[in-house]
Amino acid sequence: MRFNEWINLKLFQPVSAEMDGKNQYSTKTQQMIRLCVITQFFPPDYAATGQLVEELVKNLGFLGIDIEVFTSQPGYAFKTANAPGVEQFGRVRIQRSRTAQLWIGRIRGKAVNGILYTFRSALHLFRVRNRNNILLVTTAPPFLPLLGYLARLLFRIPYICVLYDLYPDIAIALGVLPKHHWLAKFWQNLNCRIWRNASGIVVLSPAMRRQILMSCPEISDKVSVIHSWSDPDWIVPIAKQENWFAWKHNLVTKFTVLYSGNLGRCHDMDTILAAAKELRDEAIQFVCIGSGAKRDQLIQEVKELGLDNFMFLPYQDKHVLPYSLTACDLSLVTVDERTENLVTPSKLYSALASERPIAAICCQDSYLRELIQEADCGVAFENGDSSGLSQFIRLLSRDRQLAERMGKSGRQYLRSHFTPKIISKQYLDVLRRAISSEDTRTVSQSHTD
Repeated sequence: MRFNEWINLKLFQPVSAEMDGKNQYSTKTQQMIRLCVITQFFPPDYAATGQLVEELVKNLGFLGIDIEVFTSQPGYAFKTANAPGVEQFGRVRIQRSRTAQLWIGRIRGKAVNGILYTFRSALHLFRVRNRNNILLVTTAPPFLPLLGYLARLLFRIPYICVLYDLYPDIAIALGVLPKHHWLAKFWQNLNCRIWRNASGIVVLSPAMRRQILMSCPEISDKVSVIHSWSDPDWIVPIAKQENWFAWKHNLVTKFTVLYSGNLGRCHDMDTILAAAKELRDEAIQFVCIGSGAKRDQLIQEVKELGLDNFMFLPYQDKHVLPYSLTACDLSLVTVDERTENLVTPSKLYSALASERPIAAICCQDSYLRELIQEADCGVAFENGDSSGLSQFIRLLSRDRQLAERMGKSGRQYLRSHFTPKIISKQYLDVLRRAISSEDTRTVSQSHTD
């Protein structure tokens, strides 16, 4: 369902007495918070961060908050290179910059596009500096939180940082930037300054929280762990026999193992490939949906090994995801051991919603292992344990009742912990605390003066 269709559906729902009470609460909240969200990616981009922000702002809008989103023209969309410059949906106003998209898919191009977008965002903040009373900045691009610090310094606008990825830690872990390089030290020192002055910091996992507190322990009271999410009313279980996507790609009669999302440098694809090699003579199909830095290399390795049980498909349009994510019997989630604690795979949550068991490839002390164990929705394997992964795939292919039980358990866990409604209220609490803290600081300063 498109964003505007979703808005219209909600607007015309009947209002119950319970909802009326919620609306009174929302009205009070609306008077307190006028939020500006700065993020480079937003639909029609299919980047996961953009889709998460879209769902977040529309749910915050229904909680009574007026929101302005400043984003870029799409760089990762399917059928359009341009989106409307300004859109209004309910309480959410979306404005897109004219930033060019150069060398898409290459590191140099991403860096240049990110810098151009950041400059546009700075100009936008200057123009609307009196229109909002709190700012939310993401790490898309990684250096965007600097704008929050400058807005605080120049205009006294409080800001919240949402850290999707930790830089320069990722660049150091992947060997792109030496640990003791002056740029790495400068970036880390700048991060600490930005975090200290933030009114709130959101990270996506307990592991990420521990990581940032190692370099900046004095901000512990500001850091909130708020997971990503998936909408179980949008991603619903569909039997493969009734799934057109499974029929289209000849997956109905095969036990299908799915990896859907970014095939990037932070993801362990080697363990998956080794498992596919072990299972090459069995009725098991591996499917990779998506793109990223490792995709071409992985395709080449599959060709060299002559694997007929490994299929590659491009990113799917958003309306296809409820079908592509349920066209499998097992979902894969991976994190490269070098970047453990630095990234959080959002694909985990849509996999939970799909009511399919999950196999996670991660370190021994990964938060993924603890979450999957608590949800009782699958098994976690250490990086390189292709043999263990292969045995688990064989087990599920022979014991469909076990697979069904794990899938149902995972979906129930998602419904209890990681729905848009649950998560948006957690973000609302962070915003309210930030506004309250700012009001207290203002009163304190006035008394001092």
